[in-house]
Amino acid sequence: MNTDLKALELLFQRPLEPVFTTRDNGKTVFDLPESVYTDRYRNNTEEVSNRFSQNVETRIPIREVARKPNLEFASKLGRKQQFSLFINKHKEIASQLIQLFLDAPNLQQFVALAAYTKDRVNPVLFQYSYAVAIAHRPDTRTVPIPNISQVFPSNFIEPSVFQDARQEASVIAKSGNRTVLEIPANYTASDREDEQHLAYFREDIGVNSHHWHWHLVYPASGPMEIVNKDRRGELFYYMHHQLLARYNVERFCNRLKRTIPLSNLREEIPEGYFPKILSSINNRTYPARISKQQLSDVARPDGNIEISELERWRDRILAAIDQGYVEDTQGNRIPLDEVRGIDILGNIIEACNTLSVNNQFYGNLHNQGHTIISFAHDPDYRHLEDFGVMGDVTTAMRDPIFYRWHGFIDTIFNKHKTLLPVYNNTQLGFEGINVTYVEARLGAANARPNTLLTYWQRSSANLAAGLDFGPVEDENITATFRHLQNAPYTYTFNVTNSGPRRSGTCRIFICPKTDERNQPLRLEEQRLLAIEMDKFTVELMPGENTIRRESTDSSVAIPFERSFRAVGASYQPTAADDLARFRFCGCGWPQHLLLPKGKPEGMQFDLFVMISDYTQDAVQQLSNTPNDACSTAYSFCGLKDKLYPDKRTMGFPFDRRLPNDTLNELVGAFSNMAKTDITIKFNDRVIG
Repeated sequence: MNTDLKALELLFQRPLEPVFTTRDNGKTVFDLPESVYTDRYRNNTEEVSNRFSQNVETRIPIREVARKPNLEFASKLGRKQQFSLFINKHKEIASQLIQLFLDAPNLQQFVALAAYTKDRVNPVLFQYSYAVAIAHRPDTRTVPIPNISQVFPSNFIEPSVFQDARQEASVIAKSGNRTVLEIPANYTASDREDEQHLAYFREDIGVNSHHWHWHLVYPASGPMEIVNKDRRGELFYYMHHQLLARYNVERFCNRLKRTIPLSNLREEIPEGYFPKILSSINNRTYPARISKQQLSDVARPDGNIEISELERWRDRILAAIDQGYVEDTQGNRIPLDEVRGIDILGNIIEACNTLSVNNQFYGNLHNQGHTIISFAHDPDYRHLEDFGVMGDVTTAMRDPIFYRWHGFIDTIFNKHKTLLPVYNNTQLGFEGINVTYVEARLGAANARPNTLLTYWQRSSANLAAGLDFGPVEDENITATFRHLQNAPYTYTFNVTNSGPRRSGTCRIFICPKTDERNQPLRLEEQRLLAIEMDKFTVELMPGENTIRRESTDSSVAIPFERSFRAVGASYQPTAADDLARFRFCGCGWPQHLLLPKGKPEGMQFDLFVMISDYTQDAVQQLSNTPNDACSTAYSFCGLKDKLYPDKRTMGFPFDRRLPNDTLNELVGAFSNMAKTDITIKFNDRVIG
C-alpha cells in the first residue's frame, strides 16, 4: 500500500474533525509531527495522540512540511463561515489555496502540506480546494474523490435523520442490528405549493452532487492550467442549458408551464423556498426566502453588490451580441462567430477572471446574480445571517429560483444563437446515409416498442462517513430514500450506407411534442427543449447496418452507483477497470433521471436520431493517451486532460435555428435523420 496515496484519500473523511482523529472506520491514524497540531492542541499532543492511536491497525507517518505556508490569506474566511464559489473574495482565497497545493514539489510534501493546512482553514474551503488539486495533480490521479453528499451529507438530507443516525449508532453496537432510517420525501413544502411537484427533481441528491462535481472539474478561478480547459465557456452554457431543458420538460410532465426567466431583478419573487437543511460548517439551517421577496443591493463584510451593476453588465453583454463582437481590455474587437462566440460569452457570463476578455467591463453577471438572490433575506447583514441555498453549488439547484435565474442567463446565450445563420444542407446532411428505422424498447420479452417506463425506487445510502465526532467502529448507518428511476431500454436503428465504409456520429435527442396544456409545440420551441440522450461513434459498412445501444451506456449520464457511492476501501470495487471508473467518474447527469418522469397515462415525445459525418465531427487530440475511465459522461463533462471530443457545437443540430418549420419536415428533408413517437409512462409505485 502506498501510504501517501492512502493518506490523501483519508483526508476527505470526517472533514470537521481534527487531523489527528482516527479514520477508515477507526482502523487508521496519522503519525503527525508536532508542527501539524494547532495551538489549541499544541500542549496536549501526547494525550490526544495516545488516545486516538489505541487499537488502530495502521499508522501512517506524515512528514514535516518543508516550509510552513503563510495562511494569512485564508484567515479572512472564518472556520465557521459559509464558503461560496459565487462570492469573489471566497473565490480568490480558494484560488490561492489551490495554487499552494499544486505547487507542492512531490507527493510526500503535498500530503504534509494538506495535513498541516486542514485544521487551519475553513473546512469547506479546504475540501473544495483539496479536491480540485487532487483532480488536477498528475501524481494523484489514482486518489478517489468522494461524492460531496458523502463528505457533507447535511447539505443534502433532512436534519432529523442525523439525530436518529447518531442515536442508532450510539445505542446499537453492531451495524447489522441497527434500524434502517428513512429520509423523508417532500419535506420542504406541502402540495399547496405548485413548485413542490418538482421537489423530486430539484432536491435529488444525484442532481445536486452533479452540479458540485461539474464546478469542481471546471473551476471558474484558480491557476490558468486548471481553469483554461478546452471549450470551458461553451460547456458552462450547454450543461446549464440542458439542466433547464430537462427541468422545463419535467414541469410539463407535472402539468406546469415553463419556468419564467428572472429578467427583472427589481420585481418581487413570488416563489418562496424553505430548504430545511443544515450547513455542515456551523450547524445552522440555510436561511429561507419568503414568498414575494424583494431583492436588494447587498452590503456585507464579504462585499457590496448593486442591482444596477448587474443591469449594466447585462446591457453591455446584450449590446455586444447585437453588434456581433466583444471588446477586450485594449479595445480590440473579437467577433462572436459561430465557432468561438458561445465559448467567449460563456467565460464572460460566468466571469472566469482569467478567461473573460474584459472582466472589468462585462462584469460578473451569473455569479453575482446568485449572490444577490442568496442574500435576499439579509442583504445588509443586520441579522448576521449567512447566504441561502443559492449561494452554494451543492444546494443551489434545490431552489426554484435557480431555474428562473438560469432561464434568464439562457435567454442571453439563445439570443446569440438566434443571430447566427440557419444551419444549411451541407452542415446537416450526410450524403449516402439513410436512417430507415428507429426504435426504443424495454428489455422485457413482451415489451411494446417505443413505450418506456419510469417509477419510484427506494434506495439506500451509508451516512457514516459524514457523521463527524460520531462512533468510529463498524460504521454502517443506513438510510433509505425515494427517487425517480427509469427501466433500462435499448435503442435499435437501421441505417443504409450507399457509399464505402465510413464513420458517423449518432446523436440521440428526445423532444416534447406538447406543452402543459397539451398544445403542440413548434419546432423552434422543441429545439430549445430538446434533451440530449446519447452521442457515440458508429462504423457504417456498405449496405444495411443495424445499430443497437443500451440506455445505460449514455454519454450524458453516470450510473446510479457513482452518484451514491459510499466512502472507504471496503466499498470500492477490486477489478482494475471498475476501480478506475469508481475513482474518476463523479461528473455526469444521474442515470436514474436520464428519462423525464412522463405521465401515468403516458406522455408523448419525439425520439430524434441523426447520423452526422464523422470527418466533420472528429477532433485531433493533442496526445495519444487513451481516454480514462471517466469518458462515459463526456457530453456534459468533457474528457479529462483532453479536448472536447466533438468538433460540432454542443447541442448540434438543435443549438441553432433550423431550415424547416416542423420536425417532420426536417427529418423528411435529410435522409441521415429519422424520428419516431415514443411514450413515457410513469408508474406511481415505489419499487425496492
